[in-house]
Amino acid sequence: MNIVVDTSVIISVVTNEKHKRRLVEITKGADLAAPASLHWEIGNAFSAMFKRKNMTLSQAKRALQTYEAIAVRFCDVRLEAALELAANLNIYAYDAYVIQCALTQRSPILTLDRTLSRSARRAGATVIEVEP
Repeated sequence: MNIVVDTSVIISVVTNEKHKRRLVEITKGADLAAPASLHWEIGNAFSAMFKRKNMTLSQAKRALQTYEAIAVRFCDVRLEAALELAANLNIYAYDAYVIQCALTQRSPILTLDRTLSRSARRAGATVIEVEP
C-alpha cells in the first residue's frame, strides 16, 4: 500500500514526538511517498525549532540522519494543478503539493495537520486518521 506523508509525520518520527509509535505502526510495510518539497519543509521546520530554542543544530543533524534512513519516494507534482488546489481550497501551496501528490498517486495521506486533513478531504483525497 502507498501512503503519502507530510512534514508533520516525518518531524514527529525523527524527533521522537508522542505520535511516533502509532505512525510507525501505520506505515509498517507501506511504500511512502511525498512531494519533492518535503526536504525543504523539513529544513524549514528545523529552522523554526532553532528560533524557538526547541532544538539545537546537533539535535537537528541527528534527526536528519534518521530522516535520511526513511525510504520515501519523491513525486513531482504539477505546479498548475497544485496552484488550482491552493486557490480553490484557500490553502498554502505546500499543503496543495501534498494533496496533489496523494490525488496523483491515488494514495491516502497520513498527516497530523488537522487543517491539511480537512482540505484534503474537501479535495477528494483519503486521509488516514491518527488518534490524538
